[in-house]
Amino acid sequence: MAKAPARPAARRSGPVTIADVAAAAGVSKQTVSNVMNYPEKVREQTRERVRRAVAELGFQPNRLARALRSSSAGMIACRIEPVSSHSLAHLHDVFLHALAEAGQAAGRHLMLFAADDAESEAATCVRLVRTGSVEGVVLYNVVPDDPRPAVLLDAGVPFACFGRFSGAADATGWVDVDNAAGVAAVVEHLAEGGHDRIGFLGFPDGHRVGDDRAHGWVTAMDRQGLLAGSHRLDVRGEDTWTSGARLARDLLDRPGAPTALVAASDTLAAGALQAVRDLGLVPGRDVALVGYDDTPSAEVLDLSSVRQPIPEVGRRIVEALCGEDGAVAALLPPELVVRGSSRRRS
Repeated sequence: MAKAPARPAARRSGPVTIADVAAAAGVSKQTVSNVMNYPEKVREQTRERVRRAVAELGFQPNRLARALRSSSAGMIACRIEPVSSHSLAHLHDVFLHALAEAGQAAGRHLMLFAADDAESEAATCVRLVRTGSVEGVVLYNVVPDDPRPAVLLDAGVPFACFGRFSGAADATGWVDVDNAAGVAAVVEHLAEGGHDRIGFLGFPDGHRVGDDRAHGWVTAMDRQGLLAGSHRLDVRGEDTWTSGARLARDLLDRPGAPTALVAASDTLAAGALQAVRDLGLVPGRDVALVGYDDTPSAEVLDLSSVRQPIPEVGRRIVEALCGEDGAVAALLPPELVVRGSSRRRS
């Protein structure tokens, strides 16, 4: 007996979205996006399922945008983050430079844009792709419950992220740095140097990067047998120079003060360095100190710090966005750079 043809999918009221197509085809929104933008990435059988769903639902992707993308030089876009006057951080600038270099090597150019918040950033990303201005976008500082990936997935916008996010199982276009491992390496370095009271200057709870770095301190202290009685050595504050000085002074004024400090950023560490000197102590001799991000200021201050592999992050993100295999999920290890502020104790 001949098999009865499948019934056309029921039409919904209002515009058909990429989510409707994905549900009808039994695939993810990212797969639908790949079929529309990079069909060579998707198996022929899956492509046909998606195309049937598109036809049955009457989904209308922006053909003008696709034509413009195919006829113009490849462009990728990324939002410019605002810079705080209270921070030494330059990581975003380094990332943009790495992204531009990696894009150039892949035949793409980088477009920068400003946005007031995450909602307007996502809207700008959708508009840039639909008008053909860019072929894909990069999201910076993505967090697990970040609203931006869901918006871009639903709109069928190709994207890749610096930072892990939660979502569809195959939405794996992200690259991140193992922040917990970076701080754990610092604790091990200090413990090997003879320190058994190691304080931590961190960000307030709820900050993804800060939480990861705090977790690294806890796990490494526990592994070294130093965690018991050290909970009062974990202090938190905003990522500013003045906050770092205040937090360090608070720890160093206590009975049984730590002999070493791990800071979640070079900004906090720079403030802590000043607090150490204000107390008449010598960094590296009386109090060891290590920061995070290895900013140019760290080298000037002779500050040990954790260096993130930003050039590799940029290369992997461009690979995730523009390569033949967009399913890239990479957690990269950072590197501890030892300088005079944490020299081994005699």
